[in-house]
Order: sequence, then structure tokens, then C-alpha cells
Amino acid sequence: MKGVIRGAVERSRATLMAFIFLLIGGAVAYQAIPKEANPDVTIPMMYVSLSLEGISPEDAERLLVRPMEQELRTLAGIKKMTSTASEGHASVMLEFDAGFDPKLALQDVREKVDTARNKIPQEADEPEVHEINVSLFPVLSVALSGPLSETELVMIARRLKDEIEGVSQVLEVDIGGDREDLLEIIVDPQVLDTYGIDYGVLFNLVSSNNRLVAAGSLDTGAGRLAIKVPGVIEDLDDVLGMPVKVNGDQVVTFADVATIRRSFKEPAGFARINDNPGVVLEVSKRAGANIIDTIEEVKALLEEAKPRLPSGVEIDYIMDQSHQVESLLADLLNNVVTAVVLVLILILLAMGLRSAVMVGLTIPGAFLSGILVIWAIGFTMNIIVLFGLILVAGMLVDGAIVVSELADRNLHEGQSPKQAWINAAQRMSWPVISSTATTLAVFVPLLFWPGVVGEFMKYLPATVIICLLASLVMALVFLPTMGSLAKARPPQEAVNVPGSAHYRSLLSWLLRRPLTSLLTTLLLVVVVYAGYAQFNHGVEFFPDIEPDSAQLQVRARGDLSVYEKDALLQQVEARLQNLSEVNAVYARSFAMSDGQMGSDVIGVLQFQFTDWFERRPVTAIKDTMLSLADDIPGIILDFRQQQMGPTSGKPVELRLRGLDDTALNNATVMLRNAMAELGGFSDVEDDRSLPGIEWRLTVDREAAARLGADVVSVGNAVQLVTNGLNLATFRPDDANDEVDIRIRLPASFRSFDQLSRLTLHTDRGQVPLSHFVSVAPAPKVGTLHRVNGKRTITLQADIVQGFQLDERLNALRLNVPALPEGVSLAVAGEDADQKEAGQFLIAAFGVALFLMTLILVIQFNSLYQTGLVLSAIIFSTAGVLLGLLLNGQSFGIVMVGMGIIALAGIVVNNNIVLIDTFNQLRQEGMSPHEAALETGCLRLRPVLLTAITTVLGLMPMVLGVNVDLIGLNLGLGAPSTQWWTQLSSAIAGGLVFATLLTLLLTPCMLVLGHKKAINSK
Repeated sequence: MKGVIRGAVERSRATLMAFIFLLIGGAVAYQAIPKEANPDVTIPMMYVSLSLEGISPEDAERLLVRPMEQELRTLAGIKKMTSTASEGHASVMLEFDAGFDPKLALQDVREKVDTARNKIPQEADEPEVHEINVSLFPVLSVALSGPLSETELVMIARRLKDEIEGVSQVLEVDIGGDREDLLEIIVDPQVLDTYGIDYGVLFNLVSSNNRLVAAGSLDTGAGRLAIKVPGVIEDLDDVLGMPVKVNGDQVVTFADVATIRRSFKEPAGFARINDNPGVVLEVSKRAGANIIDTIEEVKALLEEAKPRLPSGVEIDYIMDQSHQVESLLADLLNNVVTAVVLVLILILLAMGLRSAVMVGLTIPGAFLSGILVIWAIGFTMNIIVLFGLILVAGMLVDGAIVVSELADRNLHEGQSPKQAWINAAQRMSWPVISSTATTLAVFVPLLFWPGVVGEFMKYLPATVIICLLASLVMALVFLPTMGSLAKARPPQEAVNVPGSAHYRSLLSWLLRRPLTSLLTTLLLVVVVYAGYAQFNHGVEFFPDIEPDSAQLQVRARGDLSVYEKDALLQQVEARLQNLSEVNAVYARSFAMSDGQMGSDVIGVLQFQFTDWFERRPVTAIKDTMLSLADDIPGIILDFRQQQMGPTSGKPVELRLRGLDDTALNNATVMLRNAMAELGGFSDVEDDRSLPGIEWRLTVDREAAARLGADVVSVGNAVQLVTNGLNLATFRPDDANDEVDIRIRLPASFRSFDQLSRLTLHTDRGQVPLSHFVSVAPAPKVGTLHRVNGKRTITLQADIVQGFQLDERLNALRLNVPALPEGVSLAVAGEDADQKEAGQFLIAAFGVALFLMTLILVIQFNSLYQTGLVLSAIIFSTAGVLLGLLLNGQSFGIVMVGMGIIALAGIVVNNNIVLIDTFNQLRQEGMSPHEAALETGCLRLRPVLLTAITTVLGLMPMVLGVNVDLIGLNLGLGAPSTQWWTQLSSAIAGGLVFATLLTLLLTPCMLVLGHKKAINSK
């Protein structure tokens, strides 16, 4: 290393050119790097979607889900398989183990789905395999509303969708509130009876006349003639001329017996924006695309399209992630700048202008070099990377301070600048490398954090590692080169640190009582631990961040039509209009909720809030909303705020599994009663089948056979009253997908009573269905849920403010009554995530300790001194707890766990340099007492500087302060600072505590170790 340092200083021009290149390259990389809010995380989940219109939940489970599960369960690496079966639809969600290969897994899943396709009914739609990818989530939601018909709004949305998808950085656009096209053939039932139309014959006639015929070509020798037999339905005229009945030479067409019109399928729900009918364009960007540029381009396109839209159409942006990203970037960039300015001011006061300028240049040098590498390896600039930059803002100068402080002493002794900086860099090279290596050793294990949380958080250790390596090069190569070019100055008096005389007296007194100092420190640590056990603020998995949006789920039970559900939603919507703290209200009702919501959710109100500094906290807004609408009868309101970070869903998730449905339902009631008695749980929900009635048409097969009928013909007749009998499909020019052609009765005949009046054409003429079909009510089965092949009921709940998740779950475990035989209870959700993350962090901490021990033994060749350095880590945890107590923070499993691991690498740095100096003074012949005293005094300034710079770099996050030095603004409690308050408080508190121990206890322990060595001899 000494040769590298001397070579860099000797060839200063080349070294400075490389430094300038890194600065320019880093600045270019910062402009070019894609910017987004959350990192592009690979979620280890895929799902298979299956559909068969009209199928019941029990049949969907038996005929769709179970055959698919049988094939998929043989896949390697499956962690959990969750299935749902509902009316007309089924799905199987697969969760893979950490470290899975997404491309290989997708290929394997598709192969298994293809195999299972032969085992499910042929009438079912083709199964679809979907990969869950963060990059596919919408980044912009554009609402179109106005006094237009639904058809007009949908057609406008489709045109805009095509234009927006023409933007190169846009991946796709989905239309929320879109309706599926349908070609309706309306036929009076009396006409069907008069002509005696047989549904089977009708289906065959239409299918035979709607085919693509590849007629080929004719080569006559004198030319080649292309032959075409147009047979595919292309427009309404083709349908009108389609035969429906043939009797000898007489042909009856649809034009003779029916009315044909383009329409939509029955509504699955309704959408409104600010109380006006509307649709929503949900825009997703391509992976790696810059979110700010993408959304700006889409908005520019929409501004150009506005003059072409009908009057009255309004465009609202109800979700725009670019604002969030810009705000986060600005806030975190302000914190980086503030941290750097505070560090420079401190160095300026302690070491003078020349040293401050040179050390200050290493900060942007390390930052920009790190950003250049981050951009080169394909990372994006997201909130995790930005905090990694803030975390290292104070750490980047640790090596530079140690080198420049010794160089400053050499200059005061009269050495030339070149020799002073070369000697300082060479003398401190191995201590600086060792201290950097120990810091890196604690971050390297975090790169292997499994699961979604690990994928989310791995950007932090990667950023820290890259920037610390850059800072090491800055401190040992570029800083000595710049320092060697300074002008020489005459010898000066030794540098004095304010308060150093008092420190020398205190340290001398403590060195005479090393054992007492150790016992006092141990007592202090015990007191801190006891105080934290008494006054702590609980445990949580991930920080609770002030959201930009929220939604209000409206729940109701009963066999309600989609129109009745929408009417209930409108009542809630009317109460919550014109709230000053809400920018836009997006209301969506639906006939059947998706698998992500409870089965009794009839609609959702989504709110986009004003800026965080212009409104009350979201908890206060929630209370206001609930108080305005909680007196509406027949509904339950569930307020859900936007989830930040890798967590999702409610924190409490309990799973009951068993084979007996009655026992499962009883266990669910018992568990809900226990939660109600305990208290502390709110918005409790479960996914049991909702009570309801269904009507079953039971066919007497024997009687039907005597009359020439069967179950299929009965089903076809019933479909005329319900959704219509699907005859064929066609693809018109104005549609992207195939459009169903369905024959159905007029609206006035589509009633329950019509089922008893239906007739069927058989060999014996028109036969009433009532002769062999009985209609009877039966209990309705809603959505069925399975986990790993077994029926499962899941309970979810929120935690009431003032209670802690772990405390409530422990209390619930003690108070749960004995469950029915065959029913098992498992705790999932946030509690399971906490345990998984906690186990990894403990293992990572163990690996980090081993790596640090190895580095320290290599450095000192002494187990005692190695143990002494590592003991600082144990003592520093008391400072972590003290920092959390003083700042009123709960113990976050992820953030505080990472903070303790990061702190382990930081606190040993000063101890390494201090012990290295002690060993050198002992080699020069000083007694242990004198060497320890001189070591403390010599290292006082660099130890204080390195510790204070790191703490100062974190102080904006600790205090939740956002300082805009350019715009001269001061913000308190910004959401971007809420992310990292726990981690910053842990590191700052632990480092302050550990620094005091380094300056006072470590010299005592060195003396104590020497006394023990003498006594042992």
C-alpha cells in the first residue's frame, strides 16, 4: 500500500485527472440514472387465473382448483400455495422460496398449467399465468369524467390508451371501469316457441357459418389466382344474414326474428370521479424507465389531446408517483447537503480552512464515484439508495479525517507538505483499511437478506459498501495527492483541542482505577437496559409513514344487486365530498370484490390527499371521515391507508385450517370473541362464505330423457334469461379483443318468474321445463379459500393506537380457548415477517462478528485487544436503546436491527486507530499508563471529529427536520424522514455512547489488560 500511495503522489497530474474524471462521470450518472420511489423488487409470487362463466364456487374448487393444485404442488421451491374459488372464477397463488429464478419459475409454472389444462372442463377459458412485478404497478392514474354516456367515456378512454401506449417508456395502460363488449341478439320467447328453434342446432349453424376457410390458390399455367371464401363475421350485417332455422327450402335468419345491437356485458361495477361518472387510465412504466420523465411525457400528450375531447370532459390525476419521487428526492437531497455542510463546518472549526477544503472535496468525490458505480451496475435512484448516501455522509470522511489530522500534526512539526501527507497516509493506511474493512464486514451479510424485505433493503448495504470503498480510495490516494501540492509552512506549536486539559486530568484519574471504571460502565449499561424495559415504546416491523393516499372500504351483506351496492356507496360518497384536505375522490362499486379484499366489500372510495404540510395527520382525517358516515345503516366502514415499504395488508393475520367446514366456522367465531374480549384489535374481518340464498334448478334426468331433453338443453334455455347463450365470437375493427355474440331474451322477460315459463323444443314439440325441472332455494356458498391444499379461513385485524402487535398477539395466544378437533391455528402476516427478519438479522450479526474478529486478529495479533474492540459493540447497544427512548421511537425489527448491525462496524473504527496508536507508543518504550494517557490525548481530536461528523450527518433524520439550504425552507416531520428516524436514532445514540466509552473506558481496559498479563506471569 505504501508504494501505491507514494506512486499516486509522485504522479500527481495523472491522479488529479482521474479525480476530475470521477467527478464529471458521477455528475453525468446522477442526471442519467432512473429515478423512482421504491426499488424495482422481484416479488417471489405468481398466480394462475382460471374462469368458467356461471360455475359455482364448489364446482370451481372441485373442477378447476384441485386439478391445478395437484400439478403445481410438484414444483420445486414452492413456499406457499393459496387458492380461491368463487362464482365463475378461480385462482392459484404461488409463493416461492427466496432466491428463486423468476424466468425459470415462470417457464416451469406454464408447463404445469399446460399439463393440467387437460384435466379441467373444456368449456373453461384458457388458464393464464401472471407474474407479479413491481414495475407493472401503475405509476399514474388519469381519471376521465363528465356529463357523457358510459359508451362515450369508454371509447374516449380507449383512444387515449392507444396514444399513451405509443410513448416509448410506457409499458401498458389499463382502463379501470372499462366494460367488455357484447353483440346482443334480442329474441322474443314467443318467436322462439313459434319457430321451434333448437339451441343445439342453432349453435351448430352459427359456428359452421363463422369460420376462416383457407381456400388456397389456383395455378392455371397462365397465372396464379388467389381464392378466398369469406366466412368470418365482420359486422352486424353478417349476423343479420345468419340462418337460425332451416326447413326444406325455407330459411329463417336473425333479421327475421331478432333485434341486434352492440352493447356491453352486464356491469360488474360503476366508477365515479368527484361524483361524476368516469373511467380511469392506469399507466405503468417500463422497468428501468425514469418515472419523472415518463409521467411528464404522458401529461404532455394528454394536454395536446384536451382540445379534441368533447366539452365537459375533465382530466384529473388521482395518483401521480412522480410528485412523491420528486418530493423524496428533494427532501433527501436536502438532508445530504445539510449533512455535508454540517460536517464541513465542524472540520473548518477544528482543523482550519485548508484541511476543510481538502476533506470537503473527498465527500463529493466519494458520493459521485459511488453514484457512477451504482448507475453502472443497473441500480435506480430510489429512497433506499438515497438513505444509503445519507448514512455514509458522515462516514465518508472518517478515513480522510484520520489521515489529514496526522498530516496536520506533521506539518506543525515542520515537515514538507509532500512528506507530511505521504507519511500520514502510509502510517494510517492499515488502521484505515482495517476500520473500513470491519465496517464493510457488517454490511456484506445484509446483501443476502432473503424474501421481499431483503430484496427491498439490499440497496442500502450495496450503496454503503460502494461509497465506503470510494471513500477509502479518496482518503489514501486522492487526499494525499491534493495535500502534497499545498505550500509549505513554518513549524508551529502543537495543536490543542478545547477541553483537552480537563480530559487529560479525568483520563489520568480513571487510569489509576481501571477496574472501578469497568464496573461503573457495566452498572450504567444495566441501568439503561432496565430503564428501556420499563419505558420502551414497543416493537414494530416497519416504520409507520404518513401516506399520500388512502381508501375507505364499504362493507355490506345480503344478496344485493350491483345497483343496490352502488346506491349504498353513493350515500357514503355524498357525505365525504368537498373535504378540503382531499384533492380527488375515486369511487368504485363492484358486484363481486377481488381476492385482495373481503368478500363483503361492495365498494371502495379512494382519496388523494393534499401535501403533508397542508393537512392534518391521516389519523385525524380518518376519524373525521368515519364520524361523517358511520350512521348510515347496513354498512361497515374500513379505513385503509397507503402501505409504504415491503409490507402490505393488516398487521394481524391468523389462519385456521381444517377439513370440516362447520368446525372451521365455529373456531372462527371463538377466535373473534376472544379478540373482542381482549380488546386492542380493530376492523376485524374474516373470509368465511357470506350467508345468502341461491336457486337450484334440479333436472329429473329420467323424465327429461322421456321427453327428449337433457341437462345441456336446459342450461341453454336458462342462459337466455341470465347472461345469454354464447353462439360465437367476432373481432370488429374498433375492438382489440374478440366480442361475444350472445342470444338472450328482452329485458322485460329476464326475471325469476320467467324460469317457470320457459319451454324447450324437443322431438315431442315444445315442452315446458316445469315438467322435469324443479326450482328450490338452497344456502349460498361464497368464495372458498385454500392454503397448501386445505380449506382455510383467514382473520385479519388492525391494532388500536396505543397497543403493540407483539403484546396483543401474546395475550391472544394465552386467552384462545381450545379449538375444535381437527382445526389448527397459525399466525402469519406481520408477526411471521418479524420473526423471519429477526432470525436473519441475528444470523447476519453473528457472521459480521466473525468477520470483524478475523480482521482484528490479523490487525493486532492479540485476542485480548480484539475482544476489547468487540466489547464496544455490546456496550453501544445501550446507547441504541437510550437513543430510541429519548426520541420516542419504538423498536423497529427491520430499521433498528439494521442500525445495530451498521453501528457494529462504525463503533470499532475509533477503537482500532486508538489501540494501534497505543501499540506504537508501547513499542517506543512508554509504560502502559503513559501510553494509554498519551493515546487518549493524541486521538481525542480525530475520535471526536469522526464520531461527531457521523452523528451530524444523521441529525436531520433523527430530528425529522428537512432543511432546504437553497430555498431557505425548514420542514418538520416530512414523510421522507419518517422512514429513517428509527435507524438514525439507533446509530446516533449508540455512536455517542460508544465514543465516550472509546475515550474513557478503552484506555482503562488497555491498562487493566497489561496488569492481568503481569499477574498471570
